[in-house]
Formats: sequence, C-alpha cells, structure tokens
Amino acid sequence: MSVPASTVFRVMQETGVAEPMAGPSQARVQQLRSLSEAEAYVASVCFKHGPPRLLGVELEWLVHTGASPGAPPNRAALAAALGPHAPTTLVPSSPAQPLPHGSTVTVEPGGQVELASPPLADLGSLIEAVSADAAELHRRLAAHGLTVQPRATDPLRPPTRILELPRYAAMERAFDRNGPHGRSGMCSTTAVQVCLDVGTAADLPLRWETLHALGPVLLAAFANSPVLHGRRTGWKSSRMACWLSADPARTFPPRPLSADPEADWAARVLSTPLLCVRRDDGPWDAPAGVTFADWIAGAMPTPPTTADLDYHVSTLFPPVRAHGHLEVRYVDGQAGDRWALPTAVLVGLLSLPEVTERAYELSHPVAGRWVEAARCGLEDPAIAAAAGPVFELACSTLRALDAPAPVLDALEDMIARQVLRGRCPADDPLDSERLWDRPADDPQDAWGVLTEAGPLVGSRPEGEPA
Repeated sequence: MSVPASTVFRVMQETGVAEPMAGPSQARVQQLRSLSEAEAYVASVCFKHGPPRLLGVELEWLVHTGASPGAPPNRAALAAALGPHAPTTLVPSSPAQPLPHGSTVTVEPGGQVELASPPLADLGSLIEAVSADAAELHRRLAAHGLTVQPRATDPLRPPTRILELPRYAAMERAFDRNGPHGRSGMCSTTAVQVCLDVGTAADLPLRWETLHALGPVLLAAFANSPVLHGRRTGWKSSRMACWLSADPARTFPPRPLSADPEADWAARVLSTPLLCVRRDDGPWDAPAGVTFADWIAGAMPTPPTTADLDYHVSTLFPPVRAHGHLEVRYVDGQAGDRWALPTAVLVGLLSLPEVTERAYELSHPVAGRWVEAARCGLEDPAIAAAAGPVFELACSTLRALDAPAPVLDALEDMIARQVLRGRCPADDPLDSERLWDRPADDPQDAWGVLTEAGPLVGSRPEGEPA
C-alpha cells in the first residue's frame, strides 16, 4: 500500500506540481485516447493487489483559538504552531518534517489540521505511533493558544477557506453551484479515514462490498456532528449530510454494488464531471458538466494524460475511495483518542475472510441506509438491530487478534453504553452546545440534504452562503 497522504503525495495533490497518485504514472505520463485505455489504467493504479499487510489512518481536527473560538482560522498562529511540520501549502518554505513517529501533517482548506500515519503492519503499532504523534501535534497547537474541537463539524464559525490554492478555489466555485453544503464540507468538517490494503484479486469483491455494507452501521454508531455553524441541524452526522449534498455524482455511495469493483470504479471515475483542471496559469475551473470521458472524446482542446486522470481521481469523495489502497471516509471525526475505535473495528472485521463474510451478512440488510444513518444515528431501528451483532463480532475478533487492551476496554464500554442502547456520540451534548438545544421536531432543524430521490427541503444553517 502506498503511504497514506504522505507529505510528497499530498503536496502534489493539492498544488498540482505533479500527479498525486503513487503508481505507474510517476514513471511515465501518457496521453489517453480511448475509454478502454483509461478504464484499464484506473483499474491498475487504484487497485494494488496482494495479501493484506499494511494499514494506516488519517485524522482531522477543527482548530479554534482559545480566547476567540468564533474567530476565523488564523494562518499565522497555525503556521507558528506547526513549525517545521507545517505543510508547504501553508508555509511554502517549510521543510514539512514528519512528526517523531513518522506521521505527516497537512492543513485542509478551512484550516483543519490533519495527521496522516505511515503504513504500519499491525493495529498495536498504528495506535502507538499515531497516539504519540497526535499528542505532540496537540501540544504544539496548545502552546500557541489553539484548541482542537471534539466534534466533526464546526459548531460556531461559517465556512471560511484559508488556503489560496487554485485547486481549492476551483472546488469551492464548483461546489457552490450545487448549494452551500460543499463549502461547509471543505472548510468545516473532519473525519477519521482508515486506509486498508486492497487484498488479492479474489478477496477484493468481498472486501469492497463489506466496507460499503458496514458504512451505515459505523456512520450511525460514530455520528459526532449534531451542530454546525451555530445551530443544531437535526442530523446526527451533519458532516455526512454536507458531503452527501455537496455534489452527489462524486460524493454519494455507489449503488448497486457488484462483483467487479474495478470495472464499477473505473466507470464511475470516467463518468464523473471534472471538478478542476490543472493549468500553468489562470483559474483551474472546469467546464460545467464535462466528464473525464467527455475529455477523452475531445471536449477539451488537448487530450488528457494519465497524470490528469490521477488528479481527477483525487477529486472524488465517496464513502470508500480506491486510491491504490482502500480509503474509508465515512466515519465522523472523534473526540480525544476515540479515533482508535472505528479504526480497530474496521481492522478487526477485515482481518480474516471468514470474519469479513460474516460482517457482510450482518450489515447487508442496512447497506443502503446512508441518509437514515446520518440523520438518525442508532435511533434508526434497522441500523440499531445490525449494529449490536456487528460490534460484538468486531470485539470478539479483536480479542482473538490480541488487540491493545485499552482499545478493547474502550470498545466494550462503547458497546454497553451506546451501541446496545441505540446511542451515538452526537446524543451526548457538550456543555457548549446546550445553547442550541431545541426539540428534535422543531421545523427550523429540518436542514435539507440531497438524496438520490431528490432534495429534502429544509432551511439553510445560519452563516452558510446562499
């Protein structure tokens, strides 16, 4: 598996200095002149087959200034806090050094700080390294008066982009054509992203389908974003609501699943409209509605290259993204060290084919309930019925794998206090959120989100751009 979001990888992805994906394109960039050629390329680059060996995690945090939590993100304070670990997207002259245990630091468009682990061989090593690097990162932030937030959406501030990169400017304008939610997703949300090896060609269909089938269960159980931009939205995961609505062609989960993930993923990549197009000068805006397949067919002045296709893949944000490895993107950012729990659950359930098959059987009945999971969490009866057995399976598997005892203890506590009681982190209000407590059926809380059936009409959160 390629290093998840390493410094070089992420800088190339964000700035367009070179292609973002590890793989054949880094050795040789070629023009693409047919759909079949592009489909074969996507399959070869996005799915690196082999026995599962490595895993990684990417963690994001919203950062507030302690004295002025409602103030916009402060670039200077963030740069000072990160010091030699600052990414070049924030400080062009930075050496962008990894943290002591090998994790790299990046900054998202709205000032969210992200830590990306190196790929490691087992859960214990991953948790030990990431815990140490996260503690060092948070210490640096605190020393400059910056605090990390326990929720996955910004409870106070409107979405404000602080990175003036052509990629993000073009993305923002493209998302704005669909409504306010893409800007919020870019600038005001955080996630726990778990990176897993693709596995062998024979194992891939089961691993791919299981990761998607588990999505609504884990999204609901770890939903942690009930407040956004100064109001309660009526969703347990306002973060996922943002991304489902931002641009469904590139953010909605695939449906239906099939036994050929490589062909399905290639078809989706090529049929998705361009979000941005790298240029040497001028804005990176893409013509509205032009897909990568259209580009191959001659919709743009010059034919695309494999590097352009690599970059296009980096602008798709579905719940699971094939990127050389499988990047699971559907879990809300968690408070404190709770990021280890969804990571452990996914590692456990994907550890052995027989466990993965059982996880699929347990979660398949609710595989399509993404909107219900984001809105209701474990208050959805069908998802709650699946969640208990899924989490028990994960816990028993992790015991057999000799997972770290503190993680097992925390997971067992979560199962008892939340999962088996139909609760998720969003159901436990923080003291700072009590200002926004209102009855759940308050019509002001019916915040709209797009589904495959069309829009659910609702009010726009305060502070969101029209």
